[in-house]
Amino acid sequence: MAQKYRKLRLILGDQLNIRHSWFKEKDGQVLYVLMETRSETGYVRHHIQKVIGFFLAMRAFADELREKGHQVRYIRLDDKANQQSISSNIKKLVSQHGIRQFEYLLPDEYRLDEELKSLCQELDCASEPFDTEHFLTPRQGVATFFEGKKTYLLEYFYRHIRKQYHILMEEDGESPLTGRWNYDQENRKKLPKGQAIPEPLHFQRDVSGLAQMLREEKVETIGTVDEKRFAWPVTRQECQELLNHFARHQLPLFGAYQDAMSERSYLLFHSKLSFAMNVKLLHPLEVVEACIKHWKAHQENIDIAQVEGFVRQVIGWREYMRGVYWAKMPEFAEMNYFNHQAKLPEWYWTGETKMNCLKHAIGQSLEKAYAHHIQRLMVTGNFALLLGVNPDEVDEWYLGIYMDAIEWVEITNTRGMSQFADGGIVGTKPYVSSANYLHKMGSYCSNCQYDKKAKYGQNACPFNSLYWDFYDRHADKLSNNPRIGMMYRVWNRMDGEERERILRQAAAYKERVNEL
Repeated sequence: MAQKYRKLRLILGDQLNIRHSWFKEKDGQVLYVLMETRSETGYVRHHIQKVIGFFLAMRAFADELREKGHQVRYIRLDDKANQQSISSNIKKLVSQHGIRQFEYLLPDEYRLDEELKSLCQELDCASEPFDTEHFLTPRQGVATFFEGKKTYLLEYFYRHIRKQYHILMEEDGESPLTGRWNYDQENRKKLPKGQAIPEPLHFQRDVSGLAQMLREEKVETIGTVDEKRFAWPVTRQECQELLNHFARHQLPLFGAYQDAMSERSYLLFHSKLSFAMNVKLLHPLEVVEACIKHWKAHQENIDIAQVEGFVRQVIGWREYMRGVYWAKMPEFAEMNYFNHQAKLPEWYWTGETKMNCLKHAIGQSLEKAYAHHIQRLMVTGNFALLLGVNPDEVDEWYLGIYMDAIEWVEITNTRGMSQFADGGIVGTKPYVSSANYLHKMGSYCSNCQYDKKAKYGQNACPFNSLYWDFYDRHADKLSNNPRIGMMYRVWNRMDGEERERILRQAAAYKERVNEL
């Protein structure tokens, strides 16, 4: 006969916060439950490193809870008793163990939030949700802050959080250190040819057993994994090591080169801490405070622009995107402002394209389950937007391929920032560019078979004609946007024959997009 427990507490795979108040007291009548289910491995085709990383982190967290004296039930994917969905497993456990109270941490995904609310209605016991105690702002923080506004400008929200948590502020609590709120203008440098780049910190874990289990269970994944040397951190201790490594080696030049792209390094000066934070092994405040502490101790080597650029990403963009998600879901997932319907090119799943920037960005994504934000925005996202790909397909790709992709942060960045499918809630203009920007900020164009300067012709860079084609076909929606009016003036000054040649080139490239 199964042991009886008074209370069951569910912990999802992205809720691995060991400092949560739940764990302050040990109670033999409380059963903590974590589970691997097909409902979570199958709602989108995930990168194999992502599935392995989540499962490893969850298993390590369950072990840590046991070591601290808590009662834990961990359901593995290949467990014969696994019902393969969260709700079905919970119903079974509630019945088996005579549970009188079901508690869960509020999910960060709308899909799971709805599922657990429905589950609570079906259970024959009391239920109660709890905050994850991770984010700096409540779910509805952005909606409340921007009440009545059509556009949600990050800058104002970012300053609000800086003041609230007294981050990089003068003693009066109202003025930013040095009198400046941001250093965006300084933080847009191309990587110099001779610039030294720090070696990334990679962990070395054998995951062959877990990879074999996924094959045996026929879990469909994308990408590859080095089964003998899994590089991602999956315990809190490893995540703290990665944070310290970033502060020492990458933070000193993070801001300056955060928008740079290079064939020499997939990581450059980026932190790769997003997975650690998104599964809640690290808290955003501890990340920010560790970096500020290191900066204060090494101000002769690190200027404030580097730190502010990183702080903005963690407490600005990250909190802001979560707030937009809860303000605008579920309708946000259906938005398609430009009514784009094209298919995602087949080579987004293989990296087999002659365009060097896309070959590198996609190839490294398949190999490492990672690309830094400017690759995601200005290479893969930019091309999909210029091509007119259906945002549903773009969403599916981003949500599956990246280690850190959880819907609340993926969809707001994809549909909002990258694809402008929200019509301007997140961004004030579409983030599109020709080859000129890619060459200005990166090294890809130098080793590409396409001509970065040509708009049409045999080897003209596809970004160039597609760029003007995008503006031409969406003139009704964009020509009055003050931030891009100049581009329409340039387009309209071209003679008719020049415009026709550009548009014909774009049409030809769209026709054979899978061959580019």
